[in-house]
Amino acid sequence: MIITSVCLPGLSVKGLQVIAHQIDNQPSLIAIDWLSDSVGESDLSAVKGQDNNGLDKNLDKWSKTIDGQATIGLSKLMRHYQVKDDEAYYIDENSLSEDNPLQALLLSTIKQLQQYTNGERQAFDLPLDLSQGSPFQQRVWQALQDISYGETISYAQLAQNIGQPTAYRAVANANGKNPFSIVIPCHRVIASDGSLGGYTGGLDKKRLLLAIESQHN
Repeated sequence: MIITSVCLPGLSVKGLQVIAHQIDNQPSLIAIDWLSDSVGESDLSAVKGQDNNGLDKNLDKWSKTIDGQATIGLSKLMRHYQVKDDEAYYIDENSLSEDNPLQALLLSTIKQLQQYTNGERQAFDLPLDLSQGSPFQQRVWQALQDISYGETISYAQLAQNIGQPTAYRAVANANGKNPFSIVIPCHRVIASDGSLGGYTGGLDKKRLLLAIESQHN
């Protein structure tokens, strides 16, 4: 498992953590998540100073938190994928190598995310592993990928799209547990009254993403 972080042009926020892992001998992404606002520069410096010698406990602070509740945490991912402490590494974006398949995937992910924020990309071509979600959550995450760039739908419409029109609350919950921010576009789901609704990364980020798509659609 390799973890890196990236700050995206045009977004005045701390950035994203991107995590890749080898699954069935194939490199796959297992999480793209907003860095918590509680992560300070000292935390990042401590982790970056590891020089790939192992997973520092500071990385757990990168889990996004809403009202103190972690949604995607490294410890949870490591348990799911049965990764030991000495099998997970942080590598700075500028130290990633194209010669390593996992690192090459992270570089491709960073490039595609940067193209998206620059208005140069509307769809992503990345291998995503959804196995951490329940069958219902996976259905919701798959349906999210059918929402076109620059468009928005309601939680109620999303529930209808998966054939369970009365399950809009469960759909909203699954939407909030999306492990691949931006790439699986949960930011395109809004409230029925046209308001933004919720977003686990923060409404400021949701507003920015929708503005990027509106500008370049």
